[in-house]
Amino acid sequence: MGGKVATLREDGFVVEGGPDAVVRYKPWALELMRGLGLEAEIVGTLPARPSALIHDGRRALPIPAGLQMVVPADLWALARSPLLSPLGKARAALDLFLPKGPPGDEAFGAFIRRRLGPQVWARLAAPLSGGIYGGDPGELSTLAAFPQLKALEEAHGSLIRGAMRQRRERGTREGGQLFASLREGLGAMVEALGARLEGVELRLGVEVRGLERRREWWVHTSEGALCADAVVLATPAGVSGRLLEPLHPEAARALQQIPYGASATVTLAFERAHLPPRVGHGLLLAAGSGFAARGFTWTDQKWSGRAPEGLGLVRAYFSGLLAGEEELVALARRDLERLWGRVPPVVRAWVFRWPQGLPRYTLGHRERVAQALRAEELPGLFLAGAAYQGVGLPEVIQMGQAVADRVVQFLRAESTASSRLG
Repeated sequence: MGGKVATLREDGFVVEGGPDAVVRYKPWALELMRGLGLEAEIVGTLPARPSALIHDGRRALPIPAGLQMVVPADLWALARSPLLSPLGKARAALDLFLPKGPPGDEAFGAFIRRRLGPQVWARLAAPLSGGIYGGDPGELSTLAAFPQLKALEEAHGSLIRGAMRQRRERGTREGGQLFASLREGLGAMVEALGARLEGVELRLGVEVRGLERRREWWVHTSEGALCADAVVLATPAGVSGRLLEPLHPEAARALQQIPYGASATVTLAFERAHLPPRVGHGLLLAAGSGFAARGFTWTDQKWSGRAPEGLGLVRAYFSGLLAGEEELVALARRDLERLWGRVPPVVRAWVFRWPQGLPRYTLGHRERVAQALRAEELPGLFLAGAAYQGVGLPEVIQMGQAVADRVVQFLRAESTASSRLG
């Protein structure tokens, strides 16, 4: 239970195998935490300036302060940033004067290059968005993956102008205002949810092999068949598609066309006294820069209380790479050796692999989702999860809550209809 939220606590370590934070300006995750009685456990990141750097293969440079998503929102910080050349900065500032683009969808790489220029894309937006979705961020659908940015262009005529307004409302990552977690890791939220289900039968680790619709639903599992009034498929899109093939072939076909990318995290513990100086919360690694990892998080510098006294935690994130645990640890060490020159002895190591890490919202995603959701024409069937309206925890929680409300309404309507017939 918990999907890709996987928090491991042992010997004074708090290790996240999946996501390690939620963004504050998307309120649904924080609202759920508060509703579960976890208000006092919510923590922010430790303040850091700069909060993170981007390594282009030659050197690591700070991300400009005041960034909103991938858009510069502080012109003075942009002007001082060594990440862009003077020509690249001038081209980015041209966004303030360019006309709006066409209203339809476009590849995310083309969208950012059109608004902010090729340097902002290659040196800033691509590493940041690649860290969210993995794979090639240039092929993502702007309207599906980053609809907020398309909305900024539409509302303000300029990404930078809209981002400057957002910054005043949301705060920045440098002040520890943007991201939040729980003192004992995000797994504490899943555990609190589980505690609320006392008296509810949970069957974890049971394979669902087929669905059948009679007057009610029959769920065929590795432990036998279950009868249900309603079914919520919160499985990866391909799994949902396989289960729906006999029931709604068109929706099944659309679900199976949503691509997924593999991901993995490797967390390494070191004696802090042996670690070289580390800046901020971490480091993103630009694609094509020769690194295997997409980025590193200096976990003990991002969150308090994640490692025993005297030890430091370093987390590597990999995308699009299917490899064994030992190989992933070796790749993380090799990348660190390139960054640091010498890697101290590893005290502990944890590896989490996700063969179907995240759905990829490529061009045509919104049309595929619309076709997939037609499966809900089947009475009592509902779809939920990261494949539809956002891959982040807040978006998934928002969709889950909306689907739960619809399930309750459906069951009430069914109960009322049965009472009338009785």
